[in-house]
Parts: sequence; structure tokens; C-alpha cells
Amino acid sequence: MSGPRRITLCADDYGISEGVNRGIRDLIERRRLNATSVMVVGPAATREEAEALSRVAANGTCEIGLHVTLTAPFSPLTMHFRPLDGGMFWPVGKLLRMALLRRLDAEFVYAEVMAQIVLFRELFGAPPAYLDGHQHVQLFPGNRDGFIRAARDAAPDAWARQCGRTHASLRLGNPKAMLLDALSATFRKRCAENGLHTNPAFAGAYDFRKLPDFGSLMRGFLAPLPDGGLVMCHPGFVDDTLRELDPLTDQREREHAYLAGDDFPRLLDELGISLAKA
Repeated sequence: MSGPRRITLCADDYGISEGVNRGIRDLIERRRLNATSVMVVGPAATREEAEALSRVAANGTCEIGLHVTLTAPFSPLTMHFRPLDGGMFWPVGKLLRMALLRRLDAEFVYAEVMAQIVLFRELFGAPPAYLDGHQHVQLFPGNRDGFIRAARDAAPDAWARQCGRTHASLRLGNPKAMLLDALSATFRKRCAENGLHTNPAFAGAYDFRKLPDFGSLMRGFLAPLPDGGLVMCHPGFVDDTLRELDPLTDQREREHAYLAGDDFPRLLDELGISLAKA
């Protein structure tokens, strides 16, 4: 009899606000998450918040990664990063358009990702276990080469998140997921060429504006994933800082409530899934 499928359930955006940080730490303590990605340019990515995360993850059940951030309303760490809009990164829509037109400079991206890795190491005393991207920016043409090169140079033992689905989970009618599939195909190839490992499959993208039932979504995310697959999530508690920075608010609390409740571990048991690290 085969063992359980080991899945990575990753909470994004640690560092965006203290309320989000608190919600993520709560789920790590409950062993309902086994990875979280830290946005080091966020206002709540302080040394105190990093130490609090390190304490709850100290038992080795949760990996801590870098959530590379290259979109507004956040600002770069590097002085000469371009392009900027009012001192901030471009909004994600504009960044994606310019990326598809091949108008981004990988050298600026490389320097910024290196700086974010350096700050991560200062906060946590170690390199990130993995790297991914806020709003999936690591996949964009122009960004991906700088991202991959920085990961290879400054965190050679880390893996990188790709966002392509498995064949069994492919569905038409989800333009965002289809775009991620297409961008991830090239990203996976470039990572392999540079010796950077990636997760074999991805799930977790949905339309946050529609406030769907997260338990039903989670079943759909988990059921087709192979061993080693990754599901992203965005749990947390809403506070004023989050409201100022991100439109994803109330749904974070809905995600947290489901993951903290009794239905989630029952679903894992039913599907034969483990969040334990190998």
C-alpha cells in the first residue's frame, strides 16, 4: 500500500501586515501549513516578526521562503531599480504587459532579487528554502532570467515555485490559470537548464472577488495534485495596514477559518494527503 501524498500548502504574503502574520503563525502552530513565503519589502517584515515566525517554525515542519516582490504598492530595495512609478514598482497589469512586449531589463531584476535574498538572510539567519513571486512575477519574461540567476547565485540549495497545473486539473474557462500554465512552461525549462528544482504541480489560483466557498475550492485543488505538488493560500486577519496595501482582505479570514477548522484535516485524511515534510 502506498503512503500518503505529501503536499506543500504555502501561505503567501508573510510581512504584508501584522494581522496576516498572526494568522499565518497560528496555522503553523496548528500544523495546518508547511510553508510560508515572506515579503521582505512589506511593512511587517520586521526583525521581531521574523523572530516570531522562526520560533513557530523551529520544529522543522514549515519551510520559510522568499516572496519576491516586484509590483506596486511596494518599493524596491535597490536604489537604481527601473522602471518605477512614483518611487514604487509598476502595478502588476502594466508589468505583465511590458514583460510580454520584452521591455523589462533582467539586470535590474537580478540586482533587486539579490537584495531581497540578502535582507531575508539578515532577518532569518539563513537563505530561503525556496523562492516564489508575489502576483507570480517570477514567471514573467524579463523577470524570470534575473530571478533564476539570483536564486542560483545567492540561494543555490533553494527550489523555485512554478505555477503550472497537472493535466488532470486543467480546465478551460479560467484565463488566469491558463496564462500561468503558459508562462510556467518556459519558466520550468529555464529553471531546469540552471539546475534549479521546481514543484511538479501547482494549484490555488481563483477569483478572489467572487468570495467562493474555500472548502470546496480546496477539495478541487488537492484532489488531482501529485506527490510533491503545491497549493498556495492567503490566510490572515484583516487590519488597517492590509486594507491600505491589498484588495484581498475578507477572503483571507475565510481561508484562515477553514484551514483552522475541523473540516480541513478530515479532507486531508479522506484524500490521503500529508503535510508532513519528508
